[in-house]
Amino acid sequence: MIVQDVINHLEELAPLAYAEGFDNVGLLVGDKTQKITGVLVTLDTLEGIIDEAISENCNLIISFHPIIFKGLKKMTGKSYVERVVMKAIKNDIAIYSMHTALDNAIHGVNDMICNQLLLTKKRILIPQSETIKKLTTYVPKDEAETLRTALFKIGAGSIGNYNDCSFNIEGFGTFNGNEQSNPSKGKKGSIHTEAETKITITFKKHLESKVLDTLFKNHSYEEVAYEVTTLENKNQNIGMGMIGELAEPMDEQSFLNHLKVKMNTECIRHSSLLNKTIKKVAVLGGSGSFAIQAAMAVGADAFVTADLKYHDFFTAENSILLADIGHYESEQFTKNGLVAHLTKKITNFAIILSKINTNPVKYF
Repeated sequence: MIVQDVINHLEELAPLAYAEGFDNVGLLVGDKTQKITGVLVTLDTLEGIIDEAISENCNLIISFHPIIFKGLKKMTGKSYVERVVMKAIKNDIAIYSMHTALDNAIHGVNDMICNQLLLTKKRILIPQSETIKKLTTYVPKDEAETLRTALFKIGAGSIGNYNDCSFNIEGFGTFNGNEQSNPSKGKKGSIHTEAETKITITFKKHLESKVLDTLFKNHSYEEVAYEVTTLENKNQNIGMGMIGELAEPMDEQSFLNHLKVKMNTECIRHSSLLNKTIKKVAVLGGSGSFAIQAAMAVGADAFVTADLKYHDFFTAENSILLADIGHYESEQFTKNGLVAHLTKKITNFAIILSKINTNPVKYF
């Protein structure tokens, strides 16, 4: 097995196409064709993590946070980032990061928080836009079923809770090939009329290269007429944050205790208690102040996130309980989820969960 094989399994869970534009995800250090001796999964890649990988004979580190976030102009070992990258390269250790690609995944960071809090009826809090595309093409009528089936097989035709979706119109296409042409229908140098089916089919944007490859392989024309456009539809299976429900309503104090235990946090910073029951809970791992209004808009009783600033707490407007559980604490179970995912996919060697707590924040 090589590095790319593991990457393929990771990108089934969280395609990089859905990472935020500001982020730096993917293979950050190493060669994707390198044979793997072992995989270490961590939240952050620090020098101690590199040492742990060496001791565990792991030459691939799967890290949630990217060790290289901004451009590196020098490599002298003066910063912890430079030292980590230098040590990884020296020891032939590859580093792959997922970050906001996993934040936006339906079974990613926020789903893991919901599971930890025992929430049900889960759905995306802020669905991502411009992630659903549409293919329109024209194919000989007798080839339409073959092309549709091939496109459905690679995942096209899926929108929301529906699969194998397409729209089809029958008509006639005309063309006249020149002397350099090699038409599969008709003869070059003369106008040909062909009974055609216009096929329109939606697909998720990370599938675009597969969709086009499948189109060309299953279309007999020398020149394939097609167009790809981006839809305005929100993608209900991709986006930031999630909202779910507790099995039974809790009073605020009981909920905060539940949160403290389930998320294994020493400290919760929260907004004013409102003497209301908590049933609907919104969550967003990491820095989530931007989603407060979204949580309020969907009627959440509480919003669990991290890195809230002083003035963020005022935006609760006495209508929602805001709970800041800490950045590391909100994402700490992510590495467990990645290990579980990879263990199901890869059985010929161990996927190792890092034993190092990389949280830089301490409480007194």
